[in-house]
Amino acid sequence: MGLSWQQGPLSAHPVGRFLTPDPLPERLLYAEPLRRRLRVRFGGEWIADSEDVVLLHEPGRYPVAYFPEAAIDPGVLERGDHVTAHRDLGPTEWLTVHRGDALARRAAWRFTDLPSYADVLRGRVAFAWHPMEAFYEEDERITGHAADLYHRIDIRRTSRHLVVRAGDRVVADTTAPRALYESGFAPRWYVPRGDIAPAALEPVERQTFCPYKGLCSYYDIGGRELAAWSYEEAWPEVRLISNYVSFEPDKVDVHLDGKQLALEPGQSVVPHGIDRDFDVDEVLANT
Repeated sequence: MGLSWQQGPLSAHPVGRFLTPDPLPERLLYAEPLRRRLRVRFGGEWIADSEDVVLLHEPGRYPVAYFPEAAIDPGVLERGDHVTAHRDLGPTEWLTVHRGDALARRAAWRFTDLPSYADVLRGRVAFAWHPMEAFYEEDERITGHAADLYHRIDIRRTSRHLVVRAGDRVVADTTAPRALYESGFAPRWYVPRGDIAPAALEPVERQTFCPYKGLCSYYDIGGRELAAWSYEEAWPEVRLISNYVSFEPDKVDVHLDGKQLALEPGQSVVPHGIDRDFDVDEVLANT
């Protein structure tokens, strides 16, 4: 996902490769200015507000926003005695975030002895996403993690012929699918519900949350568990797949123009990283 997640160029398993005569280091960290105003809300108040945020990308993590200490309200951060070691950036001091009656331990951190090549992070603090009340770009709430400037989704209408079968049963047959191309993932194909056999989809009590598309609902098909999914009310940025359905090609047979699709590398979502788990309640609270 984006620059350093899933199969991005700085991830642990990139889909492409750099064309260089010598191998690159095993790990590459990349820091850049976010160039957006980012704010943090906690305890019912704004506790950080800055247009001078640095975004850090490192393999296997979501982008992390680092605020200058001067942009954080005085008295919000309390020092503790918990210190860990970052494998690249050295000792990491974990801080308590305190505002009014709200208190979150080990909810922020800073590096205390950075190597010279990482000076851009000196004097900066990052907040753990989930313990905070909310993050905002300007007056718009940002859900999930700091914006990954390299994550992109393109949705294309197409007239290709897509057929889905579960055994001998035709589940879907369409010449109006929509192709979704997302950074770090192989293409996904979405089918209009009008081209799906009635009662083929068996709703299950499961939802997940994608920071880029919204809440995802799942369906069984003839005993094949979680064989399909849908963003029934996809976010405005990806409205072209709203209430369309996509199918897992390793659980049902999916044919595109007569060719059977397989589960490609990059089509299985990597489990959520060490930064946080995505919580369905987070997006429900934002609707």
